[in-house]
Amino acid sequence: MRSEMLTSILNDLNGTSADIEASAVISTDGLMMAALLPGTVDEDRVGAMSAAMLSLGDRTAQELARGSLEQVLIKGESGFVIMTHAGPNAVLTVLAKPKAKLGLIFLDVKRAAEALTKILL
Repeated sequence: MRSEMLTSILNDLNGTSADIEASAVISTDGLMMAALLPGTVDEDRVGAMSAAMLSLGDRTAQELARGSLEQVLIKGESGFVIMTHAGPNAVLTVLAKPKAKLGLIFLDVKRAAEALTKILL
């Protein structure tokens, strides 16, 4: 039931913008909790990389006195990867198109992370 609730939030998130291509909720240990990813993507690999990147982002923000980490943003030629905490033990990872309106996506991602946090606590 909980995984259905997580998937429902991901469905809502992916439906908020045509610029959002995929999303996933991953434990901080790198285990996939729920995902709406393309079939060509290895869920285990995404899980491991997302957990590692968010952990590095946390440590970097602390070491460089930037305060609490809000998100990790990766920009590539083919689009964006946005990662943010979804509670203390999970990561929300979102894939967005290269021409995405990031301000709107950041807002949608924040709302989705808050909804996920309520379920996961």
